[in-house]
Amino acid sequence: MGNSSNIFSKENTSRLLLRFAVPAVISLLVVEIYGMVDTVFVGRYIGANAIAALTIAFPIQKLLSAIGLLIAIGTSTNISRNLGEKNSSEINKTIVNSFIISIISMIIVPFIIFIFRSPILYKLGASDLTYSLTEDYSSIVLLSGIFQCLGMVICYVMTSFGNTKINLYANALGVLVNIILDYILVVKLQIGIKGAAISTVLSQVTVSAFAFYHFREVIRYYNIKLCLISIVHGYNQNIIKSILAIGFSTFIVEISDAIGTVILNNLLYSSGGDNAITIIGSVTKVSMFMFIIIIGISSAMQPIAAYNYGAGKLDKVKETVYTTIKMVIISSVVLAMLMGIFTRNILGFFLKDEEILGNAVQAFRICISLVPLTGVYYVLIYYYQAIGQARRGFLLSIFKDIVVFIPLIITLVQAFGTLGAWMAYPLSDLLSALLSVYLLVKPYKEEEKLPVLSQKKVSLAS
Repeated sequence: MGNSSNIFSKENTSRLLLRFAVPAVISLLVVEIYGMVDTVFVGRYIGANAIAALTIAFPIQKLLSAIGLLIAIGTSTNISRNLGEKNSSEINKTIVNSFIISIISMIIVPFIIFIFRSPILYKLGASDLTYSLTEDYSSIVLLSGIFQCLGMVICYVMTSFGNTKINLYANALGVLVNIILDYILVVKLQIGIKGAAISTVLSQVTVSAFAFYHFREVIRYYNIKLCLISIVHGYNQNIIKSILAIGFSTFIVEISDAIGTVILNNLLYSSGGDNAITIIGSVTKVSMFMFIIIIGISSAMQPIAAYNYGAGKLDKVKETVYTTIKMVIISSVVLAMLMGIFTRNILGFFLKDEEILGNAVQAFRICISLVPLTGVYYVLIYYYQAIGQARRGFLLSIFKDIVVFIPLIITLVQAFGTLGAWMAYPLSDLLSALLSVYLLVKPYKEEEKLPVLSQKKVSLAS
């Protein structure tokens, strides 16, 4: 395990990035299939209102996932930099404190949501027609939070040590369990949407158990104590602050998507009813395949950049960032073209109603039209995280989905109805891409270097 980190500095950049990116993309693909399994089963065996219920419950699941990613990315980035600095004691402390935050947050947050579930679900866009289904699903899915979070943290920690396939294997196992249980509970036993929720919880339990089984090697190597007494005594406020600061921009990216969904659901219900929510639910599920490429490659860059930044190899960091940008743009353009051609076939897998399907095809093609342009935007967010520039990462992460997207959907839906909602997606992609290119090009005109890639490293507070 100790020698595995050498690959970050010695291997060819393109080859190294592919080594991390391919498993990351496949893993995210598996995760997306994971999220789509319930949609497929409830759409085909319960009906369109069940898809609407899952769409309404999506922000709750997104919140739990965002908290997990916040902790996982903050932890893994800290570990990668400490590996570059050869600081084993900090690695031990970071892992212990990541478990502390995971357990506390995933007890408190789901409990609060469950207590106030009725007003929350109505605020998320539930109607009298969809409330019962949404409550049944979300109340059970809340139980998956702690298992999902711990599984994420462990898998990201393992990735920072060079285990590029743990995420893939863990999530593939989760998908398999989810599919089998959905078939048994939804199709055979006809438990309905509750069966889909139970399947999700049990699959997350399986993922976290699998991840922890493989995590034992790290526990032994660094002599990590994860018993209750050790966890309590291992609490370190500075480390927790560092984890949260680094991961916060990822949290904002994830949660801003959920915030946008909440606002969009309410606007769409007013202008297009439950059918409009069904359409956007299907469209966003499928369009996430575009972001799998972008996020997968960008996140694969992060441990490489973080390690080399910690080791002071700034030229390697710079080369890694620009190789990542090229790879993201080329691959996302190819995928966008393919998905644009086969839109009806893809969406037809979820939607049986021809009228809804026709409207969804139009919406999908508009929504994904400029997604490849956002490649630079997401690469820069992960880059700022990798070098510990939490504030820059945060400011950039709120731009697309909060500063731009939310005002756009409010304005455009009022002006053009449901069509305005679809138009907001490419416009926000375009504006975020323009900002990112500006941030990327401006330093070259002034200093001939990327932001902060000077000969001095920066502090976490910058």
